[in-house]
Amino acid sequence: MPTVHLLDYVAGNVRSLANAIEKLDYEIQWIKEPKDIENAESLILPGVGHFGHCLTQFSCSGYLEPIRKHIVSGKPFMGICVGLQALFDGSAENPNVPGLGIVPGRLIRFDDVDKSVPHIGWNSATVSENSASEHQSFYGLKNRSKYYYVHSYAVPYQQGLLEHEGWTVASVRYGKEQFVGAIGRGSVFATQFHPEKSGIAGLRVLKAFLEGKRWETLGGLFQNDTSLGLTRRVIACLDVRTNDQGDLVVTKGDQYDVREKGSASSGGQVRNLGKPVDMARRYYEQGSDEITFLNITSFRNCPLVDLPMLEILRRTSENVFVPLTIGGGIRDTVDVDGTKVSALEVATLYFKSGADKVSIGSDAVVAAEEYFKNGKRLSGTTAIETISAAYGNQAVVVSVDPKRVYIKSPNETGHHAIKTQYPGPAGEEYCWYQCTIKGGREGRDIDAHQLVIAVEAMGAGEILLNCIDRDGSNGGFDLELIKDVKSSIKIPVISSSGAGNPAHFEQVFEQTSTDAALGAGMFHRAEYTVKDVKDYLAEKGFLVRQFEDRI
Repeated sequence: MPTVHLLDYVAGNVRSLANAIEKLDYEIQWIKEPKDIENAESLILPGVGHFGHCLTQFSCSGYLEPIRKHIVSGKPFMGICVGLQALFDGSAENPNVPGLGIVPGRLIRFDDVDKSVPHIGWNSATVSENSASEHQSFYGLKNRSKYYYVHSYAVPYQQGLLEHEGWTVASVRYGKEQFVGAIGRGSVFATQFHPEKSGIAGLRVLKAFLEGKRWETLGGLFQNDTSLGLTRRVIACLDVRTNDQGDLVVTKGDQYDVREKGSASSGGQVRNLGKPVDMARRYYEQGSDEITFLNITSFRNCPLVDLPMLEILRRTSENVFVPLTIGGGIRDTVDVDGTKVSALEVATLYFKSGADKVSIGSDAVVAAEEYFKNGKRLSGTTAIETISAAYGNQAVVVSVDPKRVYIKSPNETGHHAIKTQYPGPAGEEYCWYQCTIKGGREGRDIDAHQLVIAVEAMGAGEILLNCIDRDGSNGGFDLELIKDVKSSIKIPVISSSGAGNPAHFEQVFEQTSTDAALGAGMFHRAEYTVKDVKDYLAEKGFLVRQFEDRI
């Protein structure tokens, strides 16, 4: 079996990259110390998170010079995400930390005037016609394919500048900005996107690098420019818990009640809709852009390292090559042997098992309350702050679980209120969105508007916006809530709760600026597939990623 060397500096989800490489029938040799690089023929440098943190880690561990020597020697080298960024002179993310200086240029932060930041989602990687003939592909890249990006800093693209230095560049447009999505020269190739999280399209890129196929005849490379750009993300969510028999199942409730109605005095059995790993793979093959697992019970009667969700992530990431988010239990805790374990350590276990993002719920509400109580000062110790500092804000999702509180006038509350088109039970024309914790069972004296502002300041990279009132209703998303939250923050928002048919996805994308939309029950009950939703959106003129079934 051919081998490739992979450098793991303990940052982000390297397990998924390893799974992707092994899926392509390559054996991985792990770089464990700098001298190992001398024996590497092909070297892959992955990375996520903060540019300065990553480059400092490389430098302090003695890796920078061996990496530079490997590249200069002409041996095959691939950088991914921060691995691409490291090739440049430096980054505005940390101006005092230099890059490798292999490629001229510096990274800047995306502006947030006309778009959300971070840039999260599926976008193009377009090789200019000046670099390739009409029927050639650069390392397997296709204009019609989509690749998964997640970053706040990028190298601006100026046509011809890097090409003049001999580099082939695949550019990407996000809002009005154009940046470098992939770059290569000689045996050096690097991507800002994550091929291991880009489905079949990403596996094709990895395969081309591993096989040394720098240019390949594919056909039709420069056709259909209307397909370029960021797609609308459709996400499948799986609520996972133990049922009454002790098995892990995917379930779905109505306003968070997951028991069947009327079958027993206890309220019935836990609704069992299938096995988590099997269902995740099914949604991946239907074209889901991401998979979200929400652990809605703790099922903690074992050591932390043996948590059932860790095994679900390991098994899922072996065959599902799109981003995986895990929520539930990401907090400071005490293991069964009495050892104190930080939220950062818990998150690290999930990342090592295959997760790309962690979702924080109740702890985020408590942290936000403290944030306002302390005069909007950051403590530096919350789960959001510590995890985003280590892995980047794109790795932290905050799950917001609000419910409507109706009022006759905004003067009745000190909370952020809106005028609603859907009056309350007594004809109230206003409402505010009360945040809840503990799976919606406990309301708190903080509103959704306050919460999202606080967690954005702490370093959260994305909001998963639920709505208890709409959960299980199949009546569509709460558009008023979504619009209000989107107007309050700059980070991306995933709309959740209420989806019952494809038209609801069209409605939320048409009437709000949401960055993604999530479905659960309608998929679990097989009323509609993810593909049904995407086909419907495509017919309505929305740009969506279509599933590719062949490398």
